[in-house]
Amino acid sequence: MEVNELILQVKKKIEKNIIVQNIVITDKTFLHKKHSSHTIGKFHLELSIVSDELKELNKIDATKKIYKILDDEINKYIHSIKISIN
Repeated sequence: MEVNELILQVKKKIEKNIIVQNIVITDKTFLHKKHSSHTIGKFHLELSIVSDELKELNKIDATKKIYKILDDEINKYIHSIKISIN
């Protein structure tokens, strides 16, 4: 899967399952290409989500909810994910 396709898929899945006011997903893979653990086809994503729904949850539960929604993508295409909830 190409990274822009993955970003679009992640955005759609989050918006389908969580009420969000805004979401920005950034590919940060370029920062990790020289790491020994870097795998081609696995990406590093940064999610910045504005969501009143997620803000009502504690940080651990909000993160678990996102991980559950993105389980398939995390197992297949995402090496690392950084989540910021506002």
